[in-house]
Amino acid sequence: MSTATPSDPTAGQSVEVSSGVTLVGDAWGDPNAQPALLLHGGGQTRHAWSGTGQTLAAAGWYALAFDQRGHGDSSWCPEGDYDPDRFAADVVAIVETLPAPPVLVGASLGGMASLMSIARSEPGYARALVLVDIATRMEEQGIQRIFDFMKQEPEGFATLDDAADAVAAYNPNRPRPKDVQGLAKNLRQGDDGRWRWHWDPRFLSGKHVPHVTGSERATSLDDAVRNLDIPTLLVRGRQSDVLSEEGAQHFLSLAPNAEFADITGAGHMVAGDRNDAFAGAVVDFLRKRELGPRR
Repeated sequence: MSTATPSDPTAGQSVEVSSGVTLVGDAWGDPNAQPALLLHGGGQTRHAWSGTGQTLAAAGWYALAFDQRGHGDSSWCPEGDYDPDRFAADVVAIVETLPAPPVLVGASLGGMASLMSIARSEPGYARALVLVDIATRMEEQGIQRIFDFMKQEPEGFATLDDAADAVAAYNPNRPRPKDVQGLAKNLRQGDDGRWRWHWDPRFLSGKHVPHVTGSERATSLDDAVRNLDIPTLLVRGRQSDVLSEEGAQHFLSLAPNAEFADITGAGHMVAGDRNDAFAGAVVDFLRKRELGPRR
């Protein structure tokens, strides 16, 4: 792997996590620096982390962001297996390729996968955990709104402007971009010329829908939080309809040594809504916990 400047990602990272599934990623910074692994939410791609990756690299970290299975440029699972346990196993597979235990930074589905991967691993597997708008008690209405957004327009959009309109309707608090070409990283254009979101439609089908509000799943995640023995930061978007203040406080009651950041002006997509405040909170947390890069 070549060294990249903080603003110039090294593309072409890849990890085969299981038979037929290879994850593709980008990296920022010096590969010899302390790694920080960034994992996006359901329906997103690794490009959601570009601003955070640059900030971490500028602070001396080696930041890596991978498209999760069935998302972006990573493989669609041949069996259509998108159970949350599979995403957790993928995180373990990535961590095993890194030269040192990473800081895990996971948003939504990526946060759940990170937490579950820690629960199934030996001590020393990760140096710290940052959970982004995900805990063990989630708001069903907010989760359903995400699924409804992902299910709309199954035949795709005629133009990127149409896709931008859909995003603006879902997240009216975020300014609509003047240049919509950046959205092309999150969609794929089919032979018919239409633009579809860059994830496997089977991700939302049947038993593979990653339910996070069921009592059995919540109890399992509660146990995982109680057993956390590494520095942990929970980040919430103050306008989030997925993680409520009550849900955040429940998490903190299970992990009393965890820290909490409530980001003003951000909803569920915290890093995209307020990357400056989000990335700053992460860097401050790591420095305060003396988890700075090893030089």
